Amino acid sequence: MRYRIIDFDSLAGQACPCGMARRALADVPDAPATVHRTQIAVDAKLHYHQRLTEVYYILECQPDAQMQLDEELVSLRRGMCIYIPPGVRHRAIGQMTVLIFVVPKFDPADEIIVEQTALA
Repeated sequence: MRYRIIDFDSLAGQACPCGMARRALADVPDAPATVHRTQIAVDAKLHYHQRLTEVYYILECQPDAQMQLDEELVSLRRGMCIYIPPGVRHRAIGQMTVLIFVVPKFDPADEIIVEQTALA
C-alpha cells in the first residue's frame, strides 16, 4: 500500500513526559516523520531533543494554556503552531490536545528530561 489512513482513536496511547500520546507512522519503514496526537497533562515535564525537530499544532486548550520554550512562557490558543528545533527545552503548561509532527521519526532515546526551575 502506498498510503496510510490514520485513525488516532484506534491507536494505543503511550505515556510520555507530556501526558498520553497516540503515535502514527512509526511502523512505516520509509516514513520521514511521525505524527502524534497528544493529550497534555497539567504536569508535563520539561524536556528537549538532541536531534529531533517538533512542530506542535494546538487543537484545543484551556484559556490559560502556555508553552515554556527555554526560559520564555508563551500564551497559547487553539490554531497556533510552534516550531521547536533540537536543543530547545520545552513543556506545555495546562491541559490541551496537540498534534506533534516529529522529524525525523520519534525516538524515545532522544527525549531528555531536565530538572525544572521556576520562571520569574
